[in-house]
Amino acid sequence: MKKRPLLSTDGVLSRRSLLRGLGAAISLPVMESLIPSALANTALENRPKKLSVFYIPNGLRMPKFTPATAGSHYEMTPILEPIARHRASFSVITGLAHYNANALGDGPGSHGRSCGAYLTGAHPRRTEGADILCGISMDQVIANHLGQHTQLASLELGIEPPSLLGSCDVGYSCTYTNTLSWRSPTAPMPVAVKPGDVFERLFGDTSALDEKSRQARLATKASILDFVLEDAARLSPRLGMNDRRKLEEYLDSIRTVEQRIQKATLQTSDVDTSQINLPAGIPQDFVEHVRIMIDLQVLALQSDMTRVSTFMLGRELSNRSYVEIGVPDSHHSLSHHGGDEAKIDKLVKINQHHIAQFGYLLDRLGNTADGERTLLDSTLVMAGASLGEPNVHDNMDLPAMVAGAGLRGGRHIQEPKDTPMCNLLLSLIQEMGVPVDSFGDSTGPLRALYA
Repeated sequence: MKKRPLLSTDGVLSRRSLLRGLGAAISLPVMESLIPSALANTALENRPKKLSVFYIPNGLRMPKFTPATAGSHYEMTPILEPIARHRASFSVITGLAHYNANALGDGPGSHGRSCGAYLTGAHPRRTEGADILCGISMDQVIANHLGQHTQLASLELGIEPPSLLGSCDVGYSCTYTNTLSWRSPTAPMPVAVKPGDVFERLFGDTSALDEKSRQARLATKASILDFVLEDAARLSPRLGMNDRRKLEEYLDSIRTVEQRIQKATLQTSDVDTSQINLPAGIPQDFVEHVRIMIDLQVLALQSDMTRVSTFMLGRELSNRSYVEIGVPDSHHSLSHHGGDEAKIDKLVKINQHHIAQFGYLLDRLGNTADGERTLLDSTLVMAGASLGEPNVHDNMDLPAMVAGAGLRGGRHIQEPKDTPMCNLLLSLIQEMGVPVDSFGDSTGPLRALYA
């Protein structure tokens, strides 16, 4: 195979340079030692921002989530406790509302409406058919602005295979509960739930090989890295010590994720899957699946393959049970606890379990170098749910957390009651450099975010 030069004619390794090999193309993280010294400071200071949205299904038990006081001296609540170590990095925002997630004469179907409205601020059309209608989502507004600079305009990830047919909520198509991202009011973006599919999308499509070559590759358990290590070896002598370590860590991360995916592919399940859509190759363990998907997202952001990513920890109306934490009950059923303290305790355990996974995302971003800073310093992170208190389908007091990208953390920002959620979405869109003055039913950016 003819080698493609790693460097441009002036000896500079561009941000989007690749290591290339048979069926593989791996984007590199930024390497300061290959940036001319005259440009280094500017390049490092002007590193592009990224966006990561972390979605929690079925709302949160708000009395156990919401801090009692506003400001920087709030007491950590039970649901926030799993991410207490990141207190200085994130802010809690309450008082936000999605008016367009209300029924507005459409009757029941709160989960479908709330999930559809979460990133769009639009009122989803009540339909079980193909005539779905919502709105463009904030992540896609950003992707439309930044996508020309990256291999992928955006990355949509999830954990639970989507329900594809009929309605999942009363009168509402499953489309509304299966995704957060809408390219246009009629074009939802499906989530990828199989780690192997995401890995190949990012690092090389093995289907591009002829069958004989593909089988030979699988038979010898060859890694895609085996086809790019020669490029990496040629590049390494040009790097300083820090960049050499960064390259090694990056390649090790890719190899580790690939090995975990291969292990998942070999797993078999003893449970009856006849009633659920469970593709082969999805880890049986919830946490393992979540963390592989987070690791893939971090790799994509680190290498600048994309600057926009959304992640659904579960589809809205999820009925997953969590035996591993002592909760064999269905999540959605527990969310309608009716005031039963035993059910509330189990729901809080699930909420804490979910927040702990958000903590893993913050760990990974905070421990991944991006120049002399971390990936968290350049990534704007929003986490939350499309419902507040799920027992009453409350979409007028939503939980939100924002971290990264230089925003001040360590605060509980208590907005006035019924402040449009779109004010936060507008703020994040503007923070990502998109020149817009409004979004959805926004009344202006969330000023307290910058106070």
